[in-house]
Amino acid sequence: MTREAIRDIGYTQNGFHWQSVEIENLMHEQSADIAQGVDGHATKPEGAGDQGIMFGYACRETPELMPAPIHYAHRILRLLAEARHSGREPALGPDSKSQVTVAYEDGVPKKVDAIVLSTQHLDETLTSDDIRALVAPYVREALPEGWITNETAWHVNPTGKFVTGGPDGDAGLTGRKIIVDTYGGAALHGGGAFSGKDPTKVDRSAAYAARYLAKNVVAGGFADRCTIQLSYAIGVAQPLSIYVNTHGTGSVAEETVEAALSKVMDLSPKGIRGHLQMNRPIYARTAAYGHFGREPDADGGFSWEKTDLTGAIDAAL
Repeated sequence: MTREAIRDIGYTQNGFHWQSVEIENLMHEQSADIAQGVDGHATKPEGAGDQGIMFGYACRETPELMPAPIHYAHRILRLLAEARHSGREPALGPDSKSQVTVAYEDGVPKKVDAIVLSTQHLDETLTSDDIRALVAPYVREALPEGWITNETAWHVNPTGKFVTGGPDGDAGLTGRKIIVDTYGGAALHGGGAFSGKDPTKVDRSAAYAARYLAKNVVAGGFADRCTIQLSYAIGVAQPLSIYVNTHGTGSVAEETVEAALSKVMDLSPKGIRGHLQMNRPIYARTAAYGHFGREPDADGGFSWEKTDLTGAIDAAL
């Protein structure tokens, strides 16, 4: 699976090639001390795999109910990847990252102040200006019409060139990009990474559940913005707290929404996994373009992006 992911991304450079990369599997059993509080049995429900606070967020800035900056930053990269994989842009390499600075007026996104895009290229003779000319049409396609103005600042490959990419050029750690994986800094984050964790860990499953609930609150018309906080203790099944903040945009009192959410979904680790059908191999696709704001897949991937709970919330209010 790891080698296939590297191949699908497109890493074929000498220092990092999907065929020759060395892969070690160092997995072992969980600590028995932790397992005694987490494993469920006849007289004790399955407890949370760790303590912590998890957040979910949704807003009306995009059709996917995501903050505009992270949504459009991901969209730029997706369009560039499609162009590269299709062969339309053979000069581009697989390593790239983007950042979009959006100007808001009265809380509504209106235009782009700055675009930052660093993308690997395979031709060493290409300059930053050459790469900007190549990527500009895709950037403009990704952003709403009129958002790019004469005042928009462009920073494309600002170091000059970007030929060596991926772990061969700058090695990071999978799972560390927690803000890119979530809301781009527009919302709170509990600090726990998602990648590499199975859904018994509330760092992952409860963060997904919080997004699911927040999205359904906004999709149901109960608020224009919604932050949901869940907190857990290791070995304890039910969350210690459910907190809802609608940022002054709610049509229903926040404490009423809190009470309703606790009725419509079992927020224990086992309840979350069952409700969102998370005990399946659906997580590899979260390796790029974030974990939220995606279309639910037929096989259960991104089930936490469904808006099928709005009716139940309405009935519970």
